[in-house]
Amino acid sequence: MKLAVFDFDSTLMDGETIDFLAQELNLGAKVAKITEEAMSGRLDFFESLTTRVALLKGLEYKKVVEICENLPLMNGSYELIPELKKMGYKVVCFSGGFRVGTTPAKIKLGLDADFSNVLHEKNGVLTGLVGGDMMFGFSKGDMLQRLQSILGVSRENTLVCGDGANDLSMFEHADTKVAFCAKEILRKEANIIVDTKDLTKILDNIKA
Repeated sequence: MKLAVFDFDSTLMDGETIDFLAQELNLGAKVAKITEEAMSGRLDFFESLTTRVALLKGLEYKKVVEICENLPLMNGSYELIPELKKMGYKVVCFSGGFRVGTTPAKIKLGLDADFSNVLHEKNGVLTGLVGGDMMFGFSKGDMLQRLQSILGVSRENTLVCGDGANDLSMFEHADTKVAFCAKEILRKEANIIVDTKDLTKILDNIKA
């Protein structure tokens, strides 16, 4: 068995979920700036996540669901996943974003699992709080090690793919490290670099 783990925002999905949500409150530019700081490694991920989610307080949850069910999946995503499965990979998504976005994508793309965070809502609106599996900079690496242990998959048989600083921790535990349209902090740790928005380009670089 082999394991392929993909980031969600700006990797499996073309954009940042939280930026799409912030646009509803006319906070798109403010939130996008914090996102950029975090993905470039200049800001602690936990701090950036909680700060950005706090700005979403008051947003109607049904609007959140509507936006997240219609997020634009990355070019090549529908073609890549079945090809990886033919090659013997279990394909999983790790996201510092939100389950309300990753779960619809999991269903559409046929992923084996998704691990992400949950936006807390009460009485139909966001409270500005968040919790879940992927809250910290170390979270993806931590979860990857757990999955490798449970599934009996070695780092040699593990592929990881992401674009930002919070993907660094999972790069430490895989031999195939794909930087996809990535920030420099991640590019320098990768052994496969894809600079065009087409996930099928990954297939050109891996063996069955």
